[in-house]
Amino acid sequence: MAEITLEYDARNTVAKKLIDFILSSNIVKVKKKKATGLDEALEDLEKGNVTTYKDFDEYKKEIHKLVENV
Repeated sequence: MAEITLEYDARNTVAKKLIDFILSSNIVKVKKKKATGLDEALEDLEKGNVTTYKDFDEYKKEIHKLVENV
């Protein structure tokens, strides 16, 4: 599968209609990009891919446990 990035003037009605037509035809698949690192972080939170600690000392204890098991 090939990937194409399009840049166009959204004020240009002909370009906008052409893009809308191509997207409505279901020939292409639109891949949404993450806007920022914050969006990625929020997605990680939703998926449960984040570990929390009460304080830095608790974090250090956990790191020491991981190092001892290696």
